[in-house]
Amino acid sequence: MSIDKLVKEAQMVSLTHQTRRLFLKDLTLGLGGLALGSLMGTACGRKPNAINQDILFDPMNPLSPRIPHYVAKAKSVIYIHLAGAPSQLELFDYKPELAKLDKKTCPPSLLEGKQFAFIRGVPTMLGPQANFKQRGESGAWVSDHLPHFANLADEVSFLKAVYTDQFNHAPAQLMMHTGSARFGRPSMGSWITYGLGSENSDLPGFVVLNSGGVDPDGGKHLWGSGFLPSVYQGVQCRSKGDPVLFLSDPKGINRNLRKASIKAINNINHIAHEEFQDPEILSRIAQYEMAFRMQVSVPDVMSIDKEPEYIHQMYGTKLGETSLANNLLLARKLVEKGVRYVQLYDWGWDSHGTSHNDDLEVSFVNKCRSMDKPVSALLLDLKQRGLLDETLVVWGGEFGRTPMQENRNGVPLKFAGRDHNPDAFTMWMAGGGIKKGYSHGQTDEIGYTGVEGRTSIFDIQATILNQLGFDHEQLTYQFQGRPFRLTDVHGEVIKEIIA
Repeated sequence: MSIDKLVKEAQMVSLTHQTRRLFLKDLTLGLGGLALGSLMGTACGRKPNAINQDILFDPMNPLSPRIPHYVAKAKSVIYIHLAGAPSQLELFDYKPELAKLDKKTCPPSLLEGKQFAFIRGVPTMLGPQANFKQRGESGAWVSDHLPHFANLADEVSFLKAVYTDQFNHAPAQLMMHTGSARFGRPSMGSWITYGLGSENSDLPGFVVLNSGGVDPDGGKHLWGSGFLPSVYQGVQCRSKGDPVLFLSDPKGINRNLRKASIKAINNINHIAHEEFQDPEILSRIAQYEMAFRMQVSVPDVMSIDKEPEYIHQMYGTKLGETSLANNLLLARKLVEKGVRYVQLYDWGWDSHGTSHNDDLEVSFVNKCRSMDKPVSALLLDLKQRGLLDETLVVWGGEFGRTPMQENRNGVPLKFAGRDHNPDAFTMWMAGGGIKKGYSHGQTDEIGYTGVEGRTSIFDIQATILNQLGFDHEQLTYQFQGRPFRLTDVHGEVIKEIIA
């Protein structure tokens, strides 16, 4: 059957449903729906956000570029999340007083009212497992585990007293990336793509890259669109094999046939949208068309084969690997092509000390070595291309680590390791209008909790949105009768780190 005949049959089916009786029935339901919509703020049939973006907004293309609330300092974001939570006490939060307490019994005052993931009974204290030096003109403390990054301490703003209310990996990761510890909320990348659209019609606005061999504990919910239209969810790409699963045409299907089939499907989708005004139908249309264009655009941008040798040396990339180094180079290529939000997850930073596979002496040092060079290379590469000023780079984990040696069932572990600590950890931001060579916040003398400039997860989210031109309280979406936002009812912009 021809494509035109399929479309005509779909139109005839739609017309046969429009009897006088059905028309009157639909009319009464429609009036009730209008009344309900006015009370509940339904998103159907209109653009459901509170942003003045009508100048560029194309209602038939959910990914059309849009204008934020005010002039943005950043055009795109590269967020590097180290899944498992790196120890701030071995990287950026130097505590000489903690070294004096090494192997001493933990004071009861540090345990009262605290809940831990694994510590039971009374643990011993654990001094810093790294050597520190002050770096650059800013004098920021950076450990010897990060020799390359130490040279770039003056390029970033450190947040030394970040805290969360979650002490297990999956809920803490969900909180960090969706603003809620429960499933079902849109991810930060989805909110940003929803608010800004996409600059490149041939690529997704939100791309996800995983390394470390395992997906983060929060799974695909970390880049899901939640109650936003599905077109805003992250597209997971791979640095090995097909960049996107099922991107290639199956055997016996050429590009012309694929184009014709998508045109026929979307003609039917347009008819369905005219009848039901469901915005998810527009998402489906956009996704079909994007997938077709991605067959050409993605293999090119997701290939690092043509990068010059000095770039490979700079990042430490190896062709054919699924590594953080390869993914960081891909992140630079993606923002260079106009992708709004690139999310990287690197698994393996959970340093409990059960063996050398998750301790601070071997495993952690190896993870630092695999991260230090390529992250530093990304900052330098963006800077030399003139992209750092308009690209916000964010680095961090989901929580911090305790100043105590982990024990389990009251028995100390044989290898150096720390339990989860939601009360204090370090993150940093660079580029995208962020102040250089600055440290905000401070923890107590053993790095256990913040005592100055405490920064919540919602403050982090509000600041990222601010750099992209959004008032985080106004980037909203109507759902279940009220306007939701990424930060919901929390969060303040961290003005101290803005240039």
